[in-house]
Amino acid sequence: MASMKSKKIAVLMGGLSAEREVSLKSGAAVHQALLNQGYHAVAIDVGRDLAAVLVQEKVEAAFIALHGRYGEDGCVQGLLELLQIPYTGSGVLASALAMHKLYSKQTFAAAGILTAPFHHFRRGQQVRSEDLAFGLPLVVKPVQEGSSVGVSIVREASQLDAAVSDAFRYDAEILVEQYIKGQEVQVGILDDRPVGAIEIVPKNEFYDFEAKYTDGMAEHIFPARLEPALYEKAQQIGLAAHQALGCSGYSRVDLLVTEAQECYVLEVNTLPGMTALSLLPEIAAKGAGLPFEALVERIIETATLHTKAE
Repeated sequence: MASMKSKKIAVLMGGLSAEREVSLKSGAAVHQALLNQGYHAVAIDVGRDLAAVLVQEKVEAAFIALHGRYGEDGCVQGLLELLQIPYTGSGVLASALAMHKLYSKQTFAAAGILTAPFHHFRRGQQVRSEDLAFGLPLVVKPVQEGSSVGVSIVREASQLDAAVSDAFRYDAEILVEQYIKGQEVQVGILDDRPVGAIEIVPKNEFYDFEAKYTDGMAEHIFPARLEPALYEKAQQIGLAAHQALGCSGYSRVDLLVTEAQECYVLEVNTLPGMTALSLLPEIAAKGAGLPFEALVERIIETATLHTKAE
């Protein structure tokens, strides 16, 4: 395959989701890395006129550095397929599945992958702790948001209504999950294989938005503090989750590893952060010997279309 250096590459960033500011940082880092390596790259802040901008700019390939809705959920991937512009990461269906926590959990369950017990609610339905199949503590989260936006841990019944209201601010559907106590471990997938597992020790109650994007708010331990057999098990479960959703190229899989050595999959991030504090670049650097610019190059050189024209 010819190098992407002969093509005009758009770094798609910003966008319309609650994770816009994070995406701008990811995109700026990716854009600079491509320029430093001699690629013809332009940064595009994604708006609703994206199709027209891509055509006007005569873009030949896209590095998607978007996070959240309209970028990570299959929408932009579908547009790029329609315009026949090769792009990085997973295709339309895998992106949509991974972004939708209900459907991804159902897919994991069908594949025999452990995930936290849950209830699903739509806006207008009443959420009462006495109706749940599990007790406190529990976790409330929107079905389609990333970066822990709208996520709450509920330890007392009096906190439930506020947590539900907060989650419904971001989505018309929410999940109420059983709280699983365990080490927060994240597995990096690159070229469809695991390249390491990192442990996160947040200063806050869990790895929330602040802990993810504020320097010093979380300790990163690589490799994760797991016995060798359990470390390998976590990596293989991360790969199984990536494959179950039909993901392509790269992703970051978030797990909880319990004292009983059970690995619960929280989610698969098909477009993980690419900022200075992001985890996939750290895993790739420490686990695969790939510094940031080499990682960006590895990813852009895999840009492809998933719906092949006949």
